[in-house]
Amino acid sequence: MKKAVMLTAIAVGLAAGVALGFVGARWWPAPAGQVAAAPAAASAPAPAKPAETVRVEVAEVKPMQLARGIAAVGSLRSDESVVLRPEVAGRIQAIDFKEGQPVEEGQVLFRLDDAVARAELDQARANLALAQTHYRRAVDLQGRGFVSQQARDESASNLKIQQAAVALAQARFDKMVLRAPFAGVVGLRNVSVGDYVGQGQDLVPIEAIHPLKVDFRVPEMYFNQIRVGQALNLRLDALPGMQREGEVYAVSPLVESGGRSILIRAVVPNSDALLRPGMFARVQLLFGTDEVLAVPEAALAPSGQAQYVYLVKDGRAHRTEVTLGERRDGQVEILTGVSAGDKVVIAGFQRLADGAPVRIARDASAVEQANPQAAK
Repeated sequence: MKKAVMLTAIAVGLAAGVALGFVGARWWPAPAGQVAAAPAAASAPAPAKPAETVRVEVAEVKPMQLARGIAAVGSLRSDESVVLRPEVAGRIQAIDFKEGQPVEEGQVLFRLDDAVARAELDQARANLALAQTHYRRAVDLQGRGFVSQQARDESASNLKIQQAAVALAQARFDKMVLRAPFAGVVGLRNVSVGDYVGQGQDLVPIEAIHPLKVDFRVPEMYFNQIRVGQALNLRLDALPGMQREGEVYAVSPLVESGGRSILIRAVVPNSDALLRPGMFARVQLLFGTDEVLAVPEAALAPSGQAQYVYLVKDGRAHRTEVTLGERRDGQVEILTGVSAGDKVVIAGFQRLADGAPVRIARDASAVEQANPQAAK
């Protein structure tokens, strides 16, 4: 019996020792200097790789002449424009022009049937001749004392009345012929020979198209910078690639209250007659010309609200923040951040980091200097 109790106690002691050894191995810290070799080897840092050299294309920061101004849109209009209308009613007897062709000032365009007007003129002339005869006779008789002064005065008054009647009949007769009031291009007529037209009826438009005028609006803040004779450039969507120069002809004295803008009218030469009234025009009103530093737009590397370029110095690319000005024809004005002659990356900067080594594969500025036509 005692032997069995002793064996049980020994077994319990052995089990308790095994349990304490297991817990101690997990929770008690290992003695200093007994760190495992494998984990230490795994945590050692790998040797750093040298930065990869990036092939880039560069361009030089160059000064350029930048025309300062404001852009606006407007419409072309004729220098002079009129719709020909008769002042008297009548039947069209002849049409002496071809539609869409140039006409000279004073050229006959329409002739109305003048039979009645001619007869009235002949009648008025006959009455005038009779009144002149009566007046001469009254003067002679009054001088010899056969008629009174009153009879002579009545004869003189009748003479003036007949003179006025002739002038009125002549004016009516002249209005049977319609002439071009100025040189221009005649439009498309709305009537034909034989049509009876009323007083004031539209017959045909006439447009003077050399020079042309262009009307456009600018914000009121530019009022003090606008002067008559100021230069401007004109581009038209209907004629891509064409540019015309003009000058300010007149400035409206009123500021439009709805849009707070000023109406400006300019004159544009049109000797080749390529421009037409009503065309949509893009106007660049010029205030002056400044010399600025510019780079190709491809050199910009935007980040958030800021703009950056990569300057190449001593074989490395340096990320530099810049302040932009105006953009014009693929170039952008740089206000701060670069100097004339600096080289900026225009291709390949997507793989660049600040300070990365670079190798210039192509210098666009050198190519342009060597062969300007090929660069363009």
